[in-house]
Amino acid sequence: MIGDRWGVTDDEVARHYPCDDLVPNPRIELWRGATAHAPADVVWRWLRQVQLAPYSYDWIDNLGRRSPRTLRDLTDPLEGQPFSGVGNRWNVGRMLAVEPGVQVTALIMGATMSYVLVPQGDATRLLLKVVMPGEPWYATALSIGDLVMARRQLLNLAAHASQAASTSTTRNPSGSTTVTPHRSQ
Repeated sequence: MIGDRWGVTDDEVARHYPCDDLVPNPRIELWRGATAHAPADVVWRWLRQVQLAPYSYDWIDNLGRRSPRTLRDLTDPLEGQPFSGVGNRWNVGRMLAVEPGVQVTALIMGATMSYVLVPQGDATRLLLKVVMPGEPWYATALSIGDLVMARRQLLNLAAHASQAASTSTTRNPSGSTTVTPHRSQ
């Protein structure tokens, strides 16, 4: 299928994803991946932010409202909760399975998807697999549209996590916050 892979290796395509257990014989399978230059716990905190906004092209999928650029104090998502929010107005999708710090699997618009974190030294691979049990008439458009939107989402989340990992934040006695970039030795 056109646009079924972006940013993933053959090994990442071949691996098992939690969504594979929920949709055992999918007719559509899409794989996406990005590298965050950050430890998995930092990437996880940014992935949790998807509960608030899509982090893709905000003018399309967030009604023009900007996805948060700073981490919010969120708890880990729970099964049954909404997957994401759109424009600070509507909840979309539903969390199906969560393993904090490792993976989240959700259902949105008939597609089941798993976001999986794979630590690799000082970096983390943020992988996404999307599956559907049937092949709707719009399958090719879905694949291409998801390629564009998921690519932007993963790149945004990876960039935020990478930036967070490259800075340290300290609270001063006055209550203000100082952000200091880490310097390579």
